[in-house]
Amino acid sequence: MQNIYTESLEQISSRLQIILEEKHGAREKALKIARDIIQMSSRSIRAMHRSEIQNAQEFCSKARAALDEIKTVLHSHPDLYYSGYVLDAQREYVEAKTVLSLLSFRPIDSPETLGVEASAYLNGIAEAASEVRRHLLDCLREGRMERAEALLSSMDDIYDVLILFDYPDAITGGLRRSTDSLRAVLERSRADLTLTITQARLQFAIEQSFDEETRL
Repeated sequence: MQNIYTESLEQISSRLQIILEEKHGAREKALKIARDIIQMSSRSIRAMHRSEIQNAQEFCSKARAALDEIKTVLHSHPDLYYSGYVLDAQREYVEAKTVLSLLSFRPIDSPETLGVEASAYLNGIAEAASEVRRHLLDCLREGRMERAEALLSSMDDIYDVLILFDYPDAITGGLRRSTDSLRAVLERSRADLTLTITQARLQFAIEQSFDEETRL
């Protein structure tokens, strides 16, 4: 009886072995690149909080180059490209770039400009807005109220956009959780700003009253 199979199991196995070995190699390389992106993005944010803007920009540039590399590595493996670790790396990069834009009071880059997916972008800008709270508190301690108010306004703008995306977490990558976290950060930041401004006005009023009594 003639064999109906065009390939033997050994041939099929050998062919699949080559395919999976290539996929495994691409995955391992992409994982390393993704870790590098996350590390460089984190370093960029730390540099920004230290007012080392040039260093922050350099780290962002390196992270972007790594993002482009990961696309090349996984070009033939879309199943790996859309896996969690790649989107996590994109999210961290978006956060770093957005923090840089917010602290510099420049327009926020679009997802197309950054070369990232929609879910990574939305979660990234949410985390960036939360991260800005740290700088806002520094401004309050230093008495830079106008800058603090401007930062809070930018955080509010991001939150107002994020609440428009009412889709399942499977589509947005858990955006609802990121948005809820940002709302809590906004409430604390607004309370801190209000309290600091109120105390400053009270202190000013006390000093004015003291000056008037002294003149009398």
